[in-house]
Amino acid sequence: MRRTQLYLDDHLWNALHARARSRKTSISQLVRDAVRDRYLGKREEQAKAMQEFVGIRKSRSESIDAVEYIRSLRRGDRLNRLKEK
Repeated sequence: MRRTQLYLDDHLWNALHARARSRKTSISQLVRDAVRDRYLGKREEQAKAMQEFVGIRKSRSESIDAVEYIRSLRRGDRLNRLKEK
């Protein structure tokens, strides 16, 4: 962990101070949580989703040729069904 210094206006400091007291935590912890949520939240969610996705095809017993699978989708009637709507 690294130490840093922030300059906060009185209004923001008072709001953080009140929130920290009500949550029984520190202003530093509130700032760390806010920064983590704002700048790392999506990345952590994406990494988790990718980890859950890895190996998803292993549960299927049949082996599918990816090129043939895409061709079969293209041969389907989905475009005609979309035009009917």
